[in-house]
Amino acid sequence: MSFLESLQWRYATKRMNGEQIPSEKLNNILDAVQLAPSSFGLTPYNVIVVQDPAVKAKLAPHCYNQPQINESSALLIFAHWTTINAENVADYMNEIAETRGIPVEALADFSNVINGKVSNSSVEDLQVWASRQAYIALGFGLAASAVEGVDSTPMEGFNPAAVDEILGLPARGLRSTILLPLGYREADKDWLVNMKKVRRTHENFITEVK
Repeated sequence: MSFLESLQWRYATKRMNGEQIPSEKLNNILDAVQLAPSSFGLTPYNVIVVQDPAVKAKLAPHCYNQPQINESSALLIFAHWTTINAENVADYMNEIAETRGIPVEALADFSNVINGKVSNSSVEDLQVWASRQAYIALGFGLAASAVEGVDSTPMEGFNPAAVDEILGLPARGLRSTILLPLGYREADKDWLVNMKKVRRTHENFITEVK
């Protein structure tokens, strides 16, 4: 399928059949998520991959028992950082310097720009900013899943505090933002599988300024 055909094929799958995603496909999806752009390139979020059925079973009641949690092959949890500070920025500068083979001192101006953003923002504003970056990565994960022929369902309907506690996220300075079960559709149990995709028309959705 072409890219657009893949996007037409995908939908928010309501039931999955438990079939395992080949590791190559899962890794391709995760690589696409890792390559997603973020503000300054800082990527102030982590992705947790849950494949253990026992852990998924613990999470399910805190996700309103949506069946995709248990029926998925893998459950991705996009979790934003709860704090962003100068130490995070310094770590990022060191990573850039090492990757690109340049002295970290050459990044002083860039570092100052990011630190200015951090120091002039409240904790709440930084968390909102971080969660928005996670949503960009989610979009890449959705698109990559479609290209790989893997079904997916973005989920905001869950109890973040309970999910975080089960996964031990507070100790890591993380808070769950959105979930993405991955797997394969159970067509005979999914009422949405044959429904036509409904989107606003091009004319109502896109405004061209020439």
